[in-house]
Amino acid sequence: MEVVKRMKRLFSQLKRGTRCSGVLQICRLSGAVVLSSMLGACAVAPGMRMSTSPAANATDAPDAPRVVNATDASPEVPITELNMALVRRMQDDQVKEQQTQVKLLSTVPQAYTVGVGDVLQIVVWDHPEIAAALGGSQAQASTRPGDPFSGFVVDQAGNLNFPYAGTLHVTGLRTEEVQSRLTSALAKYFIKPQVTVRMASYRAHEVYVDGEVRTPGVVAVNDVPMSLYEAISRAGGFADTADQSDLLLVRQGATQRINLTQMLTRGVSPSRLYLRPGDVLRVVARDENDVYVMGEVNKPVSAIPRRTGRITLADAIAQAGSVNSSTADAAQMFVVRGALNGKPEVFHLDGRSPVAMLVAKEFDLQPKDVVYVDGNGLVRFNRVLTLLIPAINAGLTAGLVAK
Repeated sequence: MEVVKRMKRLFSQLKRGTRCSGVLQICRLSGAVVLSSMLGACAVAPGMRMSTSPAANATDAPDAPRVVNATDASPEVPITELNMALVRRMQDDQVKEQQTQVKLLSTVPQAYTVGVGDVLQIVVWDHPEIAAALGGSQAQASTRPGDPFSGFVVDQAGNLNFPYAGTLHVTGLRTEEVQSRLTSALAKYFIKPQVTVRMASYRAHEVYVDGEVRTPGVVAVNDVPMSLYEAISRAGGFADTADQSDLLLVRQGATQRINLTQMLTRGVSPSRLYLRPGDVLRVVARDENDVYVMGEVNKPVSAIPRRTGRITLADAIAQAGSVNSSTADAAQMFVVRGALNGKPEVFHLDGRSPVAMLVAKEFDLQPKDVVYVDGNGLVRFNRVLTLLIPAINAGLTAGLVAK
């Protein structure tokens, strides 16, 4: 403030026509202003940067943990240093989580049971008159693709109406069980009836395959247990935009995320995962699982995972055109994760050593991670000068004009 007051007094003297030495004094004062701005350049530098400080309960040791400075909108978050030991530990945790998931989803396939809407083909040998119950249409082909095959349809109540046998409740029964009940019911009217029951059309049980497959829609479940692979294959296979590491399986109100890529990497066959009637399988698109790369990189970008769904820290930086060698501080690379799930995490990588590049190559990013590369001190200092020098030059010009 004292410097400003002195400059005002000198400008007033120039207006009254005082000596030229006032201009020299203004120049000296301007130089003092520039010097003071140089000392505080890093503190007042414009632009985005990651501000950190030692943890509140930490000592002043050089290796003391740090936290991201708290603001009114966010709490303090500890910073985790990225190294190979941490990457291995995270990979081991992924393996354990996947093994638990496989045990949960790997169930013994159940035999197909008759349901509402199924069509049964029933033959009573040596009694062709019973076929008349179909109105002679049993041998006729369906005229439209949506028409069921001819036969006896299980009604909405789950019942089967058959001549002489009457009404039988058949939902939840296997075909051999239906055959046994029909034989017992017909034995009241025929001597040792020979009955054959088989499925003519599977319409009761379905799974739904949605998302990035070539032909999304309803897939009918038949007597062959439907594995995860078969469901995707019957939906036309993966589309080019599919993220094979992110499949959502919705079963009875619970959602499981299946990483098909990691399963294959760990030697786990996805054919062990069987779908159940009513399951919904959605294949997520890769552009839904992008990560954001910003800061001092050559091309800030929303990085897209590969077709396998995997994207590492090195991949993301490469898609951003690498770090800016003129402005970036390689020692200040951050990964911000989990801002919306209530468990935010911040990872720090000192990228000045070749070992750090190995860590970046193995550290897997998660969807919606934010990768930020901070700028170096010289860049922030230069930005301050860029803003201050025009103002100082304007003041000097005003002084000279006033004289």
